[in-house]
Amino acid sequence: MKLTTREKSALIMEAFVTIVILLLVNLSVIVILNDMIQTNPGLQDGIFIIKRSMVIGPNHYQLWSWENIFIGLMIAADAGVVYWRLIRRYHQMQLRHIIDELHYIANGHFDHRIPFTLKGDTQRVVTSVNALVDSVISSIEDERRIEKSKDELITNVSHDLRTPLTSIIGYLGLIEDHQYHSEDDILKYTHTAFSKAKQMKSLVEDLFEYTKMRQTDTPMNISKIDINQMLEQLAASFELEAEDKGIKVSVDIDDKPLQIEADAEKLGRVFNNLITNALKYGDGGHNIILRSKPVSEREIQVSVENDGSPIPEASLKQVFERFYRVEGSRSKATGGTGLGLAIAQSIVDRHGGYIYVTSDNEMTRFIIHLPVKNGEKIEHVQPKISPEENREE
Repeated sequence: MKLTTREKSALIMEAFVTIVILLLVNLSVIVILNDMIQTNPGLQDGIFIIKRSMVIGPNHYQLWSWENIFIGLMIAADAGVVYWRLIRRYHQMQLRHIIDELHYIANGHFDHRIPFTLKGDTQRVVTSVNALVDSVISSIEDERRIEKSKDELITNVSHDLRTPLTSIIGYLGLIEDHQYHSEDDILKYTHTAFSKAKQMKSLVEDLFEYTKMRQTDTPMNISKIDINQMLEQLAASFELEAEDKGIKVSVDIDDKPLQIEADAEKLGRVFNNLITNALKYGDGGHNIILRSKPVSEREIQVSVENDGSPIPEASLKQVFERFYRVEGSRSKATGGTGLGLAIAQSIVDRHGGYIYVTSDNEMTRFIIHLPVKNGEKIEHVQPKISPEENREE
């Protein structure tokens, strides 16, 4: 830390004033002691005996007089006092520099940090202040991101609710104003309003589920479940719907049970969302495959795969974002709420696992890794899957 010219002058003045005061004090002490010695013969005799005893060498050379000893001690004490006052003043200047730096940061220069390096406890103060500023700035940025996320959520929900609500009000308004020609028109209007109302209900339910799973204090009904049995039941439940679309749902699992500790209802919601998406958006596909396998004693892998249209590479990193729909499917008849994959990711995260997607012309895979034991968390590792591996499978 560099001192300013004014601060250097202040230190010099501090030293000068301290020395002058000490000289006056020393002079006063000497005068008082001399007066005491002159008026006390017994004290004079004692000092004389001490002086006679302080000799060195065979010639009995007298080394010091009492005046010299006293003056030497006073000079040493004075030097210590001067040093202490200068160091004390210097530390005050250091703290003033630190406070000035803090004011500079507080005035909006959040990328600035205290640049100088000091010694001792003062450096610990500087390090702590810089760390505290980093923490505060990080918290502010997190709060801004959360606020922005909330604003985006409100905007997206408002958009998705306003469109069907406008249709409901419009068609019911036609009925209310008797602007219809026949009973068939009434049935048509009410059917459209009913469909839009179900769409709104689906959005509200998905939004509720998403926000609930984002809260870490949401209770989980943990039990021991067999993933292989769950996949078989899901394949059977989607069989008729898939056949209507010319798609076959199959499972690729071991004969042995694959048991984990998890919330069966919420995991079922994850696989249900993934299979539903494969049926909706897997254009041109003929197969949906549900696979499971153990990765280790503490981890399993489950995947939902389809051979339909691939997800564009630019969209792979965004598919789990809430309200994101690939290729503008918001306006398509098949477009859902845009929350299904975000809900799936939140549920998997709550179980301590992770989910990711790979897609090419051969196969689109949604791959889930889950811990076997509840409460454990597994590290996210996303291996690359080549087209050759897709074709082999």
